[in-house]
Amino acid sequence: MVIMTKEEVLQHVQGVIDAPSAYAGLKDVAKDYLASVGKADENAKAEKLIAALNECVESIDDVLPFFASDKAKELFGEEQAAAMLKKGQEVKAAGGDTCFCPACTNGKFVLDHRDLLLG
Repeated sequence: MVIMTKEEVLQHVQGVIDAPSAYAGLKDVAKDYLASVGKADENAKAEKLIAALNECVESIDDVLPFFASDKAKELFGEEQAAAMLKKGQEVKAAGGDTCFCPACTNGKFVLDHRDLLLG
């Protein structure tokens, strides 16, 4: 078993902030949390971040229909939407359960190691 450190989890919080696929509200919550590290309100900000990530991190089963949709073709172009659908199908076939975008992969890592933020 690999043991994570809080610093490693904080790098993934920064990864959520840096992800082009993360929406502004989630980025703001993540920034607020990072600014609170070591301060009295850190635990409350960690709980807020975890709640936001629980809402935002998408399962692979939720994103696959979107990638196949006309809306995805409209937003990303037909070729990019098809590539995203293919990548999502590969992730699912390999046993992945979470969207592969940087916001979701970093967010899932933080959620999987939430105890380090709340400890």
